[in-house]
Amino acid sequence: MSKKQDTDQIEQPRMVKSHDIHIDAEYAEWIAELKHRYRSAQVKAAVKVNAEKLLFNWQLGRDLVQKKAEERWGAGVVEQVSLDLRREFPKENGFSTRNLHYMKQWYLFYTDDSPLLQRLVAELQSSINQNQIKLQRPVAEILKQPVSVLDIHTNVEFPLPFALVPWGQHIEIMTRSKSLEEALFYIHQVVDKGLSRPALINCFKAHLYEHQGKIVNNFSDHLPEVQSRLVQEVLKENYDFSFATVEHDPYEERELEDALTEDVTNLLLEMGTGFAFVGRQKEIVVGGRSRKIDLLFYHIRLRCYIACEIKVKPFEPEFAGKLNYYVNAVDELLKTNDDNPTIGLLVCSDMNKTDVQWSFRGISTPMGVATYNNIRIKDALPSQEQLAERVRLLQKELQETKRLMNKNKE
Repeated sequence: MSKKQDTDQIEQPRMVKSHDIHIDAEYAEWIAELKHRYRSAQVKAAVKVNAEKLLFNWQLGRDLVQKKAEERWGAGVVEQVSLDLRREFPKENGFSTRNLHYMKQWYLFYTDDSPLLQRLVAELQSSINQNQIKLQRPVAEILKQPVSVLDIHTNVEFPLPFALVPWGQHIEIMTRSKSLEEALFYIHQVVDKGLSRPALINCFKAHLYEHQGKIVNNFSDHLPEVQSRLVQEVLKENYDFSFATVEHDPYEERELEDALTEDVTNLLLEMGTGFAFVGRQKEIVVGGRSRKIDLLFYHIRLRCYIACEIKVKPFEPEFAGKLNYYVNAVDELLKTNDDNPTIGLLVCSDMNKTDVQWSFRGISTPMGVATYNNIRIKDALPSQEQLAERVRLLQKELQETKRLMNKNKE
């Protein structure tokens, strides 16, 4: 087609529509490649914009600290900077006085102990690389770049993994964390799992940092180092089963299991990212005898089955032997060559760590023991009639209070 024909086709008035053209496999492959290329460009642009804005926030916080702005220009300088920036960039919503104070607080939080920060960031980046997190290519490229590409002119370098975390999540992590170690842990969680701000807040409410990696286990004895570390990051020391309601107290194991699996969505949310529910009471028949695994999961990131036993009483040594049997059964009957060794998880009402450690001696399968709490008892909950009566009494009390206040005014 000539240049004139191209121009005529562009300028000619027409209704754009699908054409009756010959579409073959090569055309379909080309279109798919174009779509992938554009999505990649979108991600790369978003990551770059986020990284540059975070770098600006870091440097502005640094300036407020290093210039001793409030001592030099007065206590209202942050508010004045906010006004000046918003006047110049009226469409930007990140220059509020509160946000500028957050930037200063953010810089101070991480640079208070710069040697510790550098060590922890190095460990974080190493962990990201070793865990082989499947980041999109434009995101992964950020982590491979030298710090100098971000044009940092300060003694404390801007940590590159920070560029992968949105500003809102940074604020939650900084304001809720009690230490650098805890903050870097949650940075890792956001980068690894792509946590939204509400999901991150839920992790703080569940005290994920305190519980993560502290499950009593024998993983380091029977799994490769990297796999052992990953399993300990995935499994918790304690599980919050507050979403489950049982009829009576005391309750039986089957009743608790029914309550847990009645709401599989919340069960999986509490177990953590990557868990897939395979089934409950999975039957194993050996020598004509039937035995059943309480709960069976598959973890996508760990690439292994997790056989889970639920006990409504404190840990007993014989529980370890039974769980060991189930782990071996899953390895024999379900595990494929592409799967990692099956993990055993026992969740009981309470435990003594020495009991668990002694019970694990001589067992070669990887297993961990955790506890649970916050089961709701239906009999202990107020009925609909009781709630209605409470509301009626409260309304009556409010009316009486209002009457007395009006009387006093007279």
